Amino acid sequence: MIEPVAFRASPRPTIGVEWEFALVDRETADLVSRADELFDGVRDASEEIAPQVHSEMLRNTVEVVTGVCENTAEAMADLASTLTVVRGAADAMGVDLFGAGTHPFAQWNAQQLTDNPRYDELIARTQWWGRQMLIWGVHVHVGVNHRDKVLPIISALLNQYPHLLALSASSPMWGGHDTGYASTRAMMFQQLPTAGLPFQFEQWSEFERFVHDQKTTGIIDHLNEIRWDIRPACHLGTIEVRVCDGMSTFAELEAVVALIHCLVVWLDGRLDAGERLPTLPPWHVQENKWRAARYGLDAIIIQDADNNERLVTEDLDDLLEQLTPIARGLGCERELRAVQDIPRRKASYQRQRAVAGGICNVDTYRDVVRSVTGDLILP
Repeated sequence: MIEPVAFRASPRPTIGVEWEFALVDRETADLVSRADELFDGVRDASEEIAPQVHSEMLRNTVEVVTGVCENTAEAMADLASTLTVVRGAADAMGVDLFGAGTHPFAQWNAQQLTDNPRYDELIARTQWWGRQMLIWGVHVHVGVNHRDKVLPIISALLNQYPHLLALSASSPMWGGHDTGYASTRAMMFQQLPTAGLPFQFEQWSEFERFVHDQKTTGIIDHLNEIRWDIRPACHLGTIEVRVCDGMSTFAELEAVVALIHCLVVWLDGRLDAGERLPTLPPWHVQENKWRAARYGLDAIIIQDADNNERLVTEDLDDLLEQLTPIARGLGCERELRAVQDIPRRKASYQRQRAVAGGICNVDTYRDVVRSVTGDLILP
């Protein structure tokens, strides 16, 4: 018998943000496995803030999370408040917060795992690929008021997958080499057996059957082990967008959070109006992901099943125009307009390459790390 999968619907399109940071030594610019020490420092500074700072699989990583927020401004104010405390604790340790999808020269086999049975099981199962997950990202949750909207919205959001990845791409280097990709993280993470692009289910019953099969065959034990790039977060009543690389600046994150919030609310409203949301064939979605990971803001993306193509930044301009009324209603018009600043000022992957200047050595890559940590300016 297939058990139902409950979705705890959200009455409003609230948002929540999860921002992962790597910890780097201020002198060497290398990763340091000192998250436990940082957590102690945060707790000493503020018992109230401490629950919003989480551990991750590696001890070189901390995740800063918001509460349930009404809009982008509230979410960003929440993050700024928490990060002020986290940065103070990190400063006392001689550690910087590194916001990018990958570290330029750190070695995966030198990193320490967080003591957690869940992570132990992941590594035991995935072995070499699991150990390679020296990557960081940003996750944005948006509340949805009915489970039957969730899967159509997820499938339609895949049309904007390359836009989100290109804007956030911040992982051009890995293990001491320039990979030639704007987002190495996107390519790395999909190697895990339950990660990558979501299946384009139309009915909730299809998702329930999928979960049943996954659990019956031992692929997952819990829903949170479905690590899709966009997934239902059933216990929260949200769609969780996990497309983005780790973000390097507060302003860039603010803009992308506003874009994601507007996209979900826009698609939700179109469903309410009786519209059937547009989708792309899965093979086009897969190709668009690769193109955005490879070429970033220079990606030429496939727009529809008729194989029309367009530069992602040109398509983005039209998308922002469509979303402006939604942003006005959500109170994030300024933040949405700031999306256009990312191509103008260059994305993180482009700035990192400019610092490296085509030279691949540890000294140059230390400069890259310091440029990224220096980008984290709080309001």
